Amino acid sequence: MSKSLARVRQALQNVSAIVLETGEARTAQMAADELGVAVDQIAKSIIFRGEDSGDAVLFITAGGNQVDHAKAAGLAGEPLGKADAALIRAQTGFAIGGVAPVGHLNPIRAFLDPRLQDFSLVWAAAGTPRHVFSVSPDDLLRVSGATLVNFTL
Repeated sequence: MSKSLARVRQALQNVSAIVLETGEARTAQMAADELGVAVDQIAKSIIFRGEDSGDAVLFITAGGNQVDHAKAAGLAGEPLGKADAALIRAQTGFAIGGVAPVGHLNPIRAFLDPRLQDFSLVWAAAGTPRHVFSVSPDDLLRVSGATLVNFTL
């Protein structure tokens, strides 16, 4: 088992979650199709770089939604830019394509899209491009340490 997947499993140990190996899904729609769920049941981990702090900021959004940059920057309290692969790896311990919303190497400011609350289960990357996990939105909110707030277009 990869170290990334092991960290995610550890972060999920106190919640009801199922980890599955899947085919590589490069988009939320591809993941939804593979899992047979609605695209908005896919919890995407979108990471930006705080332009003032240099820190990564995580936005966990429903698969069909897009982050509104102005709202996101307002929540972060600083301008946001693109996070490069090195920052994402250093902050979270995950490579792009498998960034999970939990199990990060370092604490991260996180925000959760309320649209995910419309479902009993959501699915998210589990630390690798080939692993996902299902979890209730309430458990995801709790274990991710995210703030529930609207930041989408």
